Amino acid sequence: MNVTPSEPADRLPVDASARHSALLAEEAPAVPGPRASGKPVPPGPGVTVLAGPTAVGKGTVSAYIREHYPEAWLSVSATTRPARPGEQEGVHYFFVTSEEFDDLVDRDQMLEWAVVHGVNRYGTRRDKVDEAVAAGRHVLLEIDLQGARQVRESLPEATFVFLAPPSWPELVERLIGRGTETEAEQRRRLETARMELAAEPEFDAVVVNDRVERAASELVQIMGLTPRD
Repeated sequence: MNVTPSEPADRLPVDASARHSALLAEEAPAVPGPRASGKPVPPGPGVTVLAGPTAVGKGTVSAYIREHYPEAWLSVSATTRPARPGEQEGVHYFFVTSEEFDDLVDRDQMLEWAVVHGVNRYGTRRDKVDEAVAAGRHVLLEIDLQGARQVRESLPEATFVFLAPPSWPELVERLIGRGTETEAEQRRRLETARMELAAEPEFDAVVVNDRVERAASELVQIMGLTPRD
């Protein structure tokens, strides 16, 4: 997910700047520091699940790994929504009908799935992940917290990595953006982030996203790959 950098507080409108300062002044939740995985590094290709709070930069770190580590395979979601112009099968999504999605669920071929906006379904296909591992690829699933919990139930042997922000104020900056949302909307987003941060103990390891390159290097080591200099 691309995140638009926040403007400094002194460039925000007066009312937005005041809200910004008030939100930063509130009691900050505990932000986890780095934690090495308790699981051994896989001797060969395996599955690593990456999750974390909204706006922590999961998409950015995953995109960096896709570009610099061709031996890694970033999971592609299946969806029941129609393809949009320019989208390619197996690159952006695996496009399936509602009936095909039902069949995948019935045959236990969805590691995790959810209904988005009450209309279309999205999920991770077990068969595609198995094919990638069999082909010698190190698989990375970048998903949300609820998806990670589903994968833990269906694929407990995977390694689960929590991507954490360097600090609470920095995550607040990313979440509230330019101050265009209402205070109620901002508070809802921050409360969600607090709950997501509290889920950190559920994960095998914690990587702090202070710099994309460094976070990616640490993540690929957990995956069993050799970091690039």
